[in-house]
Amino acid sequence: MPEPPAPERVTQLLVEWQNGSKQALDQLVPLVYDELRAIAGRYLSRESPGHTLQSTALAHEAYLRLIGQRSVRWQNRAHFFGIAAQMMRRILVDHARHRSRDKRGGPAPKLSLDEVTATAEPSADVDLLALDDALTALAQLDPRGARIIELRFFSGLTIEESAEVLDLSPGTVKREWSAARAWLYREMRQND
Repeated sequence: MPEPPAPERVTQLLVEWQNGSKQALDQLVPLVYDELRAIAGRYLSRESPGHTLQSTALAHEAYLRLIGQRSVRWQNRAHFFGIAAQMMRRILVDHARHRSRDKRGGPAPKLSLDEVTATAEPSADVDLLALDDALTALAQLDPRGARIIELRFFSGLTIEESAEVLDLSPGTVKREWSAARAWLYREMRQND
């Protein structure tokens, strides 16, 4: 029997790993490692120069947290990478909070908003802690909108992949992505 293409193979291995197969986890690592590093690289490319975390370290930390997950019922490859991006966001926010404490209120790391909003100027910077606060506030008002922002912005998932993870139509994801982006942009501008 020929091996399924990579996305289907990742899903198959996630299910096998979820069912207790250590061998599936060993086979999964090489299939997801490059994408984890790419997600980490996207996160860190938005950080200010001189950030102390490297994409490899961020990917490794997220991977360690992912393999520690026992309560997650993996749906597919996109779901896995969506959770990975969420973990990377948490790691970076924790890192930023730690650095801010160390600097006794020093400047927070900056994160470009140009990919979050279509109307933001590419040079507009927002600190990571403020963005996290805004996403937390959005999650209170619109949990699905906040999840779409995480999947699209932080994971780099497409509209279609996000729709698959959330079990929605691509049209619904596209509309809610636009609304959530606009809300987030307004929230970030009000707190400048």
